[in-house]
Amino acid sequence: MVRGVGRTEGILLAGSVLVVLVLTGVQARSPGTWLLEVVWVLIGLPLVVLLRKRFPLTRLLCWLLVLHAIVLCYGGQYTYAETPAGEWVQGLMGTQRNNYDRFAHVVQGFVPAIAVREVLLRRTPLRPGAWVAFLTVCVCVTIAAGFEFVEWFSAMVAGAGADDFLGTQGDVWDTQWDMFLCLCGAVLSLLIWRRVHDRQLSGA
Repeated sequence: MVRGVGRTEGILLAGSVLVVLVLTGVQARSPGTWLLEVVWVLIGLPLVVLLRKRFPLTRLLCWLLVLHAIVLCYGGQYTYAETPAGEWVQGLMGTQRNNYDRFAHVVQGFVPAIAVREVLLRRTPLRPGAWVAFLTVCVCVTIAAGFEFVEWFSAMVAGAGADDFLGTQGDVWDTQWDMFLCLCGAVLSLLIWRRVHDRQLSGA
């Protein structure tokens, strides 16, 4: 049996995401950009709640999803190129760009890797091992590539109006960096969480 969150902990996690959504939405510098960035949270949170009995998620995945939601909401509030945390790191390291979006793309692989792994191990005949790891990373990178197509389409439709959403900051290699960092995040997540995830899936 899957080792998931209890009722009280689940309410706390869902409530935390709702609070972050409200606070960042009210203070968003560009409400339209904020909405584009958090749409996955607005879709994902109700799905997790509605499916909690049919497909309860492991405790690890629930906490990681909250982390991902916070990263998306914070980036959406300021736009990724203008986040105070990114500017602080930029000043500390003397970089030419705000690299919060780089961090967010690592998270884009780090969190979904556990979600994909969980689905593969619970809904397919696959067992923990190399094939699950390989397929997990492939799915994460494919999702990252899909987001890049969405950004490309947004740029064609909105032109300069999509600059805040794209957040390239003049980097011609931004798309490649985004997918590479997602790949790194997915691999890192599997290395860190694999054993913990297996224990929670088995209910140990």
